[in-house]
Amino acid sequence: MAALFSVGTQVVLLEAIQDASGGVRYPRGAVAIVIEAFSANDSKVGSYRLRFADQAVETVAGSRLTSLAKFQSDQTQPAEASYQLGGRGELFERVILQCVIGSQAYGLATDASDVDRRGCYLAPSDLQWSIWGAPEQLELHETQECYWEVQKLIVLGLKANPSVLECLYSPIVERVTPLGQELLDAREIFLSQLVYQTFNGYVMSQFKRMQIDIRNRGEVRWKHVMHLLRLLHSGIQTLEQGFVPVLVQEDLRERLLAIKRGEIAWEETERWRKELHRQFDRAARTTRLPEKPDYTKANQLLIHARRSALAVELP
Repeated sequence: MAALFSVGTQVVLLEAIQDASGGVRYPRGAVAIVIEAFSANDSKVGSYRLRFADQAVETVAGSRLTSLAKFQSDQTQPAEASYQLGGRGELFERVILQCVIGSQAYGLATDASDVDRRGCYLAPSDLQWSIWGAPEQLELHETQECYWEVQKLIVLGLKANPSVLECLYSPIVERVTPLGQELLDAREIFLSQLVYQTFNGYVMSQFKRMQIDIRNRGEVRWKHVMHLLRLLHSGIQTLEQGFVPVLVQEDLRERLLAIKRGEIAWEETERWRKELHRQFDRAARTTRLPEKPDYTKANQLLIHARRSALAVELP
């Protein structure tokens, strides 16, 4: 299906428009402005009336057009087969931190649980400085792996992103370079009162969606419920104790697994959730965590990482 362009959009021809004699009137790459988009009840649906620089008007099928913004973006992206400064496979060799998160790290795994790995990689300087820039993250869907570029991890950590914080506090570290260890040693700089807004807000929004699903489909995703309640409990302890408790305690573990198995009624899980929200509110009022993360030290850490990337060997 052709892309939809609103009136006023600047578009680019993907194919030349010929004149009556068979010559080229407008070459591929010519720019025009959409002045009319034909509606669904029109025989020309999917086509657009365009005004060109010479003020002439032509009707062109949407399949022969792309937006100017997309065209410009496509021109600056390297083809995957000729990735300018090394393929993505080479970037996986620059992973400086690899941790296990998810059920395995929480102590909530069963025989059917996957192993989820997260961490970060340090982009080579030449790629970071290039017009293409470095990918913000690397993913291997087959093996449930995801690695943020170090700047992306630091920025998300400063925002109290739960996945990043749990990665930095995971009890299962499978691979770490000296620079990766420096990142782990400095993980406290990311902890702040933003944990309250980020963790609490995420759980509330997810439960709201879940309640809509229950009304519409009558089904409860118990595994999702378990992880949301675990996240609330983790947020509370982070505010109270000043670290992210990834591995859950035994008594909490049994209760969460019972929820995952669907052995606890929805109404009871709702009561527990509301009580956890009240505990979270109290923890937010009494926490000793700073109001904001330590942006200065985070910035120094990033600059240090960028300088380290100049070394011949991975730091």
